[in-house]
Amino acid sequence: MGSDRDSGDRVSNGAADLVRAREQLLDGGMPRNPRLDAESLRSALVDLYELWLSSKGSELGITAESGLSVVAVGGLGRREMLPYSDLDLVLLHDNVDPARVAEVADQLWYPLWDAHIKLDHSVRTVPQALRVANDDLIAALGMLEARHIVGDVELSNLLIGGVRREWRNGIRSRFDELIAQAATRWQRSGEIAHRAEPDLKNGRGGLRDIQLLDALSIAQLTDAMPGLGPDVPGGGLKQAHRRLLDVRTELHRVAGRARDQLRAQDADEIGAALRIGDRFDLARTLSDSARTVSYSVDVGLRTAANALPRRGLARLRRMPVRRPLDEGVVEHAGEVVLARDARPQRDPGLIMRVSAASAQTGLPMSATTLNRLSEDAPELREPWPKDALNDLLVLLGAGRGTIDAIEALDRTGLWGRLLPEWGAVRDLPPRDAVHTWTVDRHLMECVAYASALVTRVARPDLLMLGALLHDIGKGRAGDHSVVGAELATHIGRRLGLWPSDVRTLSAIVRYHLLLPETATRRDLADPDTVQHVVDALDGDVQLLELLHTLAEADSLATGPGVWGDWKASLIGELVRRCRLVMAGDPLPTPEPIAAELLERAEAGGVHVDLRPGEGKYTYTVTVIAPDAAGLLSDAAGVLALHSLRVLSASVGGEGRSAINTFVVSPKFGDPPDAGLLRQELIRATSGELDLTALLAKREREATGVGPSPYAQAQPRVIWFDGSSAGQAILELRAEDRIGLLSRLAATFAAAGANVRWAKAVTMGSAVVDVFGLELGSDTGPARREAIEKAVLEVVPRPAPKKPDDPSTPGGDQVS
Repeated sequence: MGSDRDSGDRVSNGAADLVRAREQLLDGGMPRNPRLDAESLRSALVDLYELWLSSKGSELGITAESGLSVVAVGGLGRREMLPYSDLDLVLLHDNVDPARVAEVADQLWYPLWDAHIKLDHSVRTVPQALRVANDDLIAALGMLEARHIVGDVELSNLLIGGVRREWRNGIRSRFDELIAQAATRWQRSGEIAHRAEPDLKNGRGGLRDIQLLDALSIAQLTDAMPGLGPDVPGGGLKQAHRRLLDVRTELHRVAGRARDQLRAQDADEIGAALRIGDRFDLARTLSDSARTVSYSVDVGLRTAANALPRRGLARLRRMPVRRPLDEGVVEHAGEVVLARDARPQRDPGLIMRVSAASAQTGLPMSATTLNRLSEDAPELREPWPKDALNDLLVLLGAGRGTIDAIEALDRTGLWGRLLPEWGAVRDLPPRDAVHTWTVDRHLMECVAYASALVTRVARPDLLMLGALLHDIGKGRAGDHSVVGAELATHIGRRLGLWPSDVRTLSAIVRYHLLLPETATRRDLADPDTVQHVVDALDGDVQLLELLHTLAEADSLATGPGVWGDWKASLIGELVRRCRLVMAGDPLPTPEPIAAELLERAEAGGVHVDLRPGEGKYTYTVTVIAPDAAGLLSDAAGVLALHSLRVLSASVGGEGRSAINTFVVSPKFGDPPDAGLLRQELIRATSGELDLTALLAKREREATGVGPSPYAQAQPRVIWFDGSSAGQAILELRAEDRIGLLSRLAATFAAAGANVRWAKAVTMGSAVVDVFGLELGSDTGPARREAIEKAVLEVVPRPAPKKPDDPSTPGGDQVS
């Protein structure tokens, strides 16, 4: 009995020594025992546990020839041992007497239990362990991290090699379960980047996701550490992994026990220990790291899905078709990639076209494409070409797709290259609890909400840019509205905006808080209150309209409950009173026609001219032809049929001839010859071309599955009285679609409304089209209502949403 007790005491003392040594490592700070940094502490703990297990294994006869081995999984297996992490061990045996195995297991486990070390243990043969891995996905993921510690190394290698081999062979059948498990974990634990008290282990962008990438790498489906480009913020995935480990290490040290969730009260101490700063600095570091991990996981899962081996009938399917999306941009295998003939080195605007295509289609940009753009694409010269600005507006007008596209650009360093000012707001945490998102994500959310409101304003382009930049001054010294206004001026000039538009954009940023703060803090019945706003905006009705709409998008993007009926009614009343004081909106008028065009129109005949425009990919098409019902529809339809997107149009006439001028941009390649356009126009006007059917086919080809019936913004029709009897002016604010101008003109012709003049402008994906209509003797409400209904039938409209849907602009949000 005494001998047994002495043996037990030696075992217990051995584990007690392990605990004492661990505590000495954790209690560093004295001159003779300096405090270890987080990474050094983890390394020291790995060495400590390995030394103890190796010594104990030798003492128990777990040697190279014993048929026994100890394998570590979990943190020790990954060499990421945290202060209070569980010790995950497997005792493997092969043809060893069961009594001997049980004796060794007891003498190995009990000292650890007696020392209150958390232990997750199992005793198995290699075949038993492989069966467990095949039956249990969580167990399989754990065993992929297995590492030999002591004993028969060949036995350990049989397990390690067998688990990895079975994982590679069976990944096709387990991939869906792997994704479902990750999605469940993300839903349960939330996003680390946007949680006040994030779960560093299980949250989206956390350490479990790093292990997921490792598992995909072991399956030979992707790289464990995918490259994110040379300019990636934060140092890339490897740096993000280390930072997450460091924070979790210090969290254990501060809490004095195992903990995964970072509590707010511990953040300052952890930030100071890691020399990061205060809790806000720590939150910013975690946001950057978690978003880098999240993006890498998205890339890894897509890459893995495309790399999965095909079986059965799937092996006989044709390779994915490369569907053109824009100049130099195609869809391939569910991703946006570069066309084979794309030359990033010579095409600075390619970044914007790729990202705009991604946002519009909802397809992710290929990581390879983004890396290639990061390495090869030159800087956009200042001022930006109009093509690049228009692609930026398309990107910003794509709703929720905008967020994913900008996030991908930002994680690979491309967004910061396009917008250097973004660095100050990237991952910047909010300073008050009402804000849900980091500042940069809030700006993206604001853009997404604003995209559903663009038809409320006459300048959707300035609304989208204002939404993107309204908080760009944060993260710097001084009033962020004042600082941001100055930055917006520089950005507006860089983008190539007109000087008047630069001033408006700067004013949007400067006064983006004016309406909500005035409406909720001052007496609206006091004339001085209204005059204060009017004076600040210099009586600019258009600026007032933009600020009114931005106030709603900004509130919706801030967090639940920030926008509601009370706030909406107060701001609405303030805006109404300001409009009464300000001058009214000017009536739309036709564009003047150049004298040389008037002379050609007088000569009669059909003429089509095509000349290079101001931008690299823009052209001016002038159509002069005998005026007749349907001419505008036919001319616009022929342009759309040849993949020429109408960026602006001016429609007028002289005598019996119509003069239509279009600024167009080819979707791909060079525009067709003007002679071909003339022949097609003559065929269309004679009825030889069924433009309606051909445009429908072209739309199906462009979208791959047919036109989407939904848009981001609700279309809006505004009527004005014409300058003389029988005339009216219709302004349409809507989202664009292939052949929209042709469809609208055909609608007017079918309704018996003659288009005397028109001005059409496309800004990104939004259009503001004004038509001077001749209605004859019937210009009453019923006639206008019928025309309006017909117009709305051909424009994209949003999908219906539930009244309590928090993503619906204008709807209340409930905390």
